[in-house]
Amino acid sequence: MIETNVKESFLDLFYHDIEDLELDNNNKLNVFTLKIKNNSFAYDELTELLSNHIYHFALSRTEVEKLEKAKEYGTLVKKAKEKLRRYSSNEGELGEILLYCLLESHLNAPKILTKLEIKTAANDYVKGADGVHLLKLSDKDYQLIFGESKLNSDLQKGIYEAFGSLSNLITENKIDFEIGLVNSQLVKETSNEELYNFLKKVIIPSARESKINTDYSFGIFLGFDVEITKEESKKSNSDFRTYIRKKITKKVTELTKSVNFQINKSEFNGYDFYIYIIPFSNLKEMRKEIIKELT
Repeated sequence: MIETNVKESFLDLFYHDIEDLELDNNNKLNVFTLKIKNNSFAYDELTELLSNHIYHFALSRTEVEKLEKAKEYGTLVKKAKEKLRRYSSNEGELGEILLYCLLESHLNAPKILTKLEIKTAANDYVKGADGVHLLKLSDKDYQLIFGESKLNSDLQKGIYEAFGSLSNLITENKIDFEIGLVNSQLVKETSNEELYNFLKKVIIPSARESKINTDYSFGIFLGFDVEITKEESKKSNSDFRTYIRKKITKKVTELTKSVNFQINKSEFNGYDFYIYIIPFSNLKEMRKEIIKELT
């Protein structure tokens, strides 16, 4: 099994304000709130943390392994930054990075492929899943998780947009294309022949052998704006921290019905969802600023 590169310690920078909230059809929702210091989210620490993982997100495992073995660390970082730079016309890359980190660190589902990783080699591949991860449920049961991230100041709209994109993935039969893409890129994710052959069997299992079962599921990341008024920002550090975290929890909880409504649509029957939410302040500016700092 491929190992994750983003470890559980990644989550140390966040308050786990909603933990495995039960949704319809046995699905889960988690809210991670970025650490608060001096009545502001610790964006500087988030940027530094993401910079330590960006090359694993942007580059294939074999490329990272090759450059690390040659101790070409400067080239490693440069190549990862160049990927982001070329991708800067799309403002959703921060959400894609965070979804990647959360699926690896919280769900223990290692990356198989990210869109950014192959962007320059396949310029026509724009739509579809943001990335694909592999989740082991048991020795014979696995899930391929197709990722979808949305950064929208309005959480309600973000929910609608994310599920709309995944609905198109199913109804327009794009999952087969995604599987073919993963299959074609798999050689870049492991230099171990035995592991490579095993992953091939997991991605396209044989019903005749009936030794491995692989189903499809979805990982969703939602970033939204939590408004912080001038009066709220004047609270004491302790009061502000408590107040904002409760405000975030209340906002997300109020929209649980909207999430369940989407999950219960007929095209999603039989699919599992892993939903992650992180609130921001000044989302429109901060998502650009963080990517700018990373590059």
